[in-house]
Amino acid sequence: MSIPNIDNKSEPSESVVTPTNNDITRVREFLVGLQARICQALEAQERDGGGNATFVPDDWERPEGGGGRSCVLADGDVIEKAGVMFSHIHVHNLPASATARHPDIAGRKAQAMGVSLVVHPKNPNVPTSHANVRLFVAEAEGEAPIWWFGGGFDLTPFYPVLADCVHWHQVCHDLCAPFGDSVYPDFKQWCDEYFHLRHRNEQRGIGGLFYDDVNTESRGWDFETCFNFMKAVGNGYLDGITPIFEQRKDTPYTEQQREFQLYRRGRYVEYNLVYDRGTLFGLQSNGRIESILVSMPPLASWHYRFEPTKGSPEFELTDVYLKPREWLTL
Repeated sequence: MSIPNIDNKSEPSESVVTPTNNDITRVREFLVGLQARICQALEAQERDGGGNATFVPDDWERPEGGGGRSCVLADGDVIEKAGVMFSHIHVHNLPASATARHPDIAGRKAQAMGVSLVVHPKNPNVPTSHANVRLFVAEAEGEAPIWWFGGGFDLTPFYPVLADCVHWHQVCHDLCAPFGDSVYPDFKQWCDEYFHLRHRNEQRGIGGLFYDDVNTESRGWDFETCFNFMKAVGNGYLDGITPIFEQRKDTPYTEQQREFQLYRRGRYVEYNLVYDRGTLFGLQSNGRIESILVSMPPLASWHYRFEPTKGSPEFELTDVYLKPREWLTL
């Protein structure tokens, strides 16, 4: 199947399709398999680092319809906490977080499915990482479904290494390349803008990819191409994070570095509770609170007017790395 040129967003693909039940089943099967593969890969990092912590699965059902599996690893030697969640839920009354940007779906029933994850390593030299891929379908009797894909992944380092940042963005660039020349710069910029703490006027991390509302109308892609892009992003997360884990997880660190990690984790908490759409959607749709807040780190701290010493690695994080930049042209 040829991939349409997304630079011309006003020309939809001729192979526009309305997703069938079989299409939705195929997406669900991919997501279930993706969750399992990511859990296995993270457990391998834990074992390789001398730990024995494993993911504990928690299957749950939603009274309104649907359910999911939340897999959580805690108190590992390499990974302090990780949550890898699959959900497929049904909503009868769409919450404000969904309809504010899409007034045309107000009153429709909907289903949403996806895999989301956050990994908080113990070693401050290993970045926190986040990924999410999802499909949303809103339906009304007698009308065609309204659907879109969203997702991405981003990296939040505490003691960044330039080579790791370049590698992360190279993975982003390479998985986007088959879908059009503008995909990486578009979704990289969207990620920089989305993961911005406005009240701090700083980035959450070094970014990566973020996209939402991806469908035929917005990108000129048919359903199958959108699904293929979801698969590329979902699989790309491990390509990005695994080499970083392998190179940094045994790096020695001091108690001062650990304290700085906890301080910066506070920013992560602030972002998730104030801005993150997924968190807001879950809370407003009467979602399962344990799954919604599993992204929170087990430990975090806040300090009044903390200012790192100029020229220190802690100062370099915000002065150099936590600013939008073109990582692949350095």
